Amino acid sequence: MTPPPPTGPPRADSERRILVIDDDPTVSEIVCRYLVAAGFKVEQAQDGQSGLSQAAATRPDLVVLDRMLPALDGIEVCMRIKAAWGTPVIMLTALDQEEDRIDGLEAGADDYLAKPFSPRELVLRVQSVLRRTVPETVHGGAVDAGPFTLDLAAHEVRLNGEALVLTAREFDLLAYLIGHPHRALSREDLLKSVWGWDFGDLSTVTVHVRRLREKIEADPTQPMLLNTVWGVGYRFDPEPLVAAHADDRDAGARR
Repeated sequence: MTPPPPTGPPRADSERRILVIDDDPTVSEIVCRYLVAAGFKVEQAQDGQSGLSQAAATRPDLVVLDRMLPALDGIEVCMRIKAAWGTPVIMLTALDQEEDRIDGLEAGADDYLAKPFSPRELVLRVQSVLRRTVPETVHGGAVDAGPFTLDLAAHEVRLNGEALVLTAREFDLLAYLIGHPHRALSREDLLKSVWGWDFGDLSTVTVHVRRLREKIEADPTQPMLLNTVWGVGYRFDPEPLVAAHADDRDAGARR
């Protein structure tokens, strides 16, 4: 039996608007009930096309999206939402194979929850995705790190003066890395610090690192900025890229 939703006064995020897209009325009703009880404003759609129309009309702060939708499936809906608005997405699915989770994350989902799931856990994950993580060593204003300039107030990162197009979670991850350069960080460290989870699917971190490399590395297959530390995790090294570019310019000048 599903436990009753939590009660109490709305939280500070009571103005946040959540769109739930799920063709299962029972699941949708439970999800909406818990989100409303947690203080969110909630809207519903029962298929992908109506979900996209509602997202365009209301611009929700986050979308809870079922993967197995009729006609237009959740993967396609997620990609369209991300391309159009960059809205955070939590994907729900009855499929629990690793490749299915990776497909969802590669489509742009910020989190992935397999059915059956705890409605309380979903609420916590919604709150976690909406939360903006500020690096502990960055306190405000613009911060330079090698070729990067991080502006927390503007929610922007520039690479060599060009603004990067990042999802909310990619921004959180890169901001945290900029605040912790030259430090080996495990996937568990990143999951806790950036996602706010003490446990979870580590492939979430792997997929986001890969997507981030595609946006910041000259050659993502041979990263110079976001390096793998085998047996540990990842290390962000902004300065070596500057040195490498300087060496290239010097070599060109000598030719």
